[in-house]
Amino acid sequence: MLKSLRSVHYRGLRPLVRGISYTPNNPNNSDQHVFQPVASRSNISPMRRTIPWLVALRAREKHIEDWYKTHGKDAGPPPSDTSYSYSDVKTRDVVDKSRSDSFTCALLPFKSDPWFMDAYINSSGRLRIGQIFQDLDALAGVIAYRHCSPAEPVIVTASVDRIYMLKRLDDISKCNVTLSGSVTWTGRSSMEITIKAATHTEDFEVGRDLTEQDIRDDEVFLTANFTFVARDPETKKSFPINRLVPRTEQEQVDFVHAEKFNNRKKLVASQTGLRLQPPSEEESAIIHYMWTKQKDYDSDPSSKPSNVVNMSQTKVYSTSIMQPQYRNRHSYMIFGGYLLRQTFELAYACASSFAHEAPRFVSLDSTTFKNPVPVGSVLYLTATVAYTEQTTRLIKTDGHVSEHVPGTLIQVRVDSTVRNLEHGTTTDTGQFTYSYFAATKEGQQPPSLLPQTYNEMMEYLEGRRKAIDTANFYTERRLGELQYVVSE
Repeated sequence: MLKSLRSVHYRGLRPLVRGISYTPNNPNNSDQHVFQPVASRSNISPMRRTIPWLVALRAREKHIEDWYKTHGKDAGPPPSDTSYSYSDVKTRDVVDKSRSDSFTCALLPFKSDPWFMDAYINSSGRLRIGQIFQDLDALAGVIAYRHCSPAEPVIVTASVDRIYMLKRLDDISKCNVTLSGSVTWTGRSSMEITIKAATHTEDFEVGRDLTEQDIRDDEVFLTANFTFVARDPETKKSFPINRLVPRTEQEQVDFVHAEKFNNRKKLVASQTGLRLQPPSEEESAIIHYMWTKQKDYDSDPSSKPSNVVNMSQTKVYSTSIMQPQYRNRHSYMIFGGYLLRQTFELAYACASSFAHEAPRFVSLDSTTFKNPVPVGSVLYLTATVAYTEQTTRLIKTDGHVSEHVPGTLIQVRVDSTVRNLEHGTTTDTGQFTYSYFAATKEGQQPPSLLPQTYNEMMEYLEGRRKAIDTANFYTERRLGELQYVVSE
């Protein structure tokens, strides 16, 4: 269905989706257009299932039945299966690989196919970032499998280290977009994958294999960093992966930056956080100021400005059953990109409700997938505005600075938990932190957040620390100065 594994093309292809032939070159035929997530079309995509759900379900039921026959009904629940598809890793040999070995590119033909673009537009007519997130994670999975081949371990998303908007993309109908990336660093069983999203005004030749050199820096509007880990399907322990050998000076620079970041990430995880480090003198002063404001408002409720919102009033909730249509290629767990899309869109709803307008996405901060989400479980998501900051930034459109725009940086934290219906246990599956920018409307006061309890104040300080860490990451990766309002 693909021209190649190296580049994913859609113009001129006729993939069969749910029994309906989709023809990208016929943009007026809306009846034939059925959307399929872009990166799922690769035969090594983490969304590409190898067997129907019923086959995997029957196999799991047989596994459970055999477990109880062997251990007895009082033995407790059997170990959960994470993968149906992978039991043979093919080889355990570790070899050297280059960055070009894993480079993969997918084309989103927004300019040449209006009906394809229709699946990527939000209600404001801008790019639907949540859908892009799903594609980014799927593409990162393809890249990870390419790097590990010919071995076939279980590969999962461990964390999303950052996703940044680098410039505005106001009219996606005027350009085609490429998502491209490769492995930029490897450890023993983990790898960092960097993906860039870039705009292109030209139409690409059908069947052409794009290279990393075809992606110009001035065309890149988004960059994403993922960490994937490899696991042995039998032992569930770490699985050694192929070594990445930088071939050019730039590849070596990127490798060193990624290695420093991963070392720093481990250090930060072990030494920072308000559970380990109490508030600093500056942070204590912030807490005291917020406490005094709260006391003033309690004494005289009429003195509380209408733009001040209590943190507890910003919460937005979502509850959903995890259906098998959202499973990953291992069959029993939900695809990480789907979780990114769901959490982003809830966070967007939370930020929109807080700002009373459609905010602009700025970044996804460091996020860790703590536990997998099983098919058939109940997913609970809670979005909260955790931190706000009044700021003035420059709006940059098509490479030209237009004006200074005052507004509010809104950080939304989404807490994710999952409940297993079979035994009722609830598990923490991760925390996602999204940042948005809402421009201040003329004649109106910008929204302001007020934490009230001690726990909320700690959450506020955690959000502030994340905002500072994100700005530092931006500088460390040499992405330039963090000064532009950048968004979908």
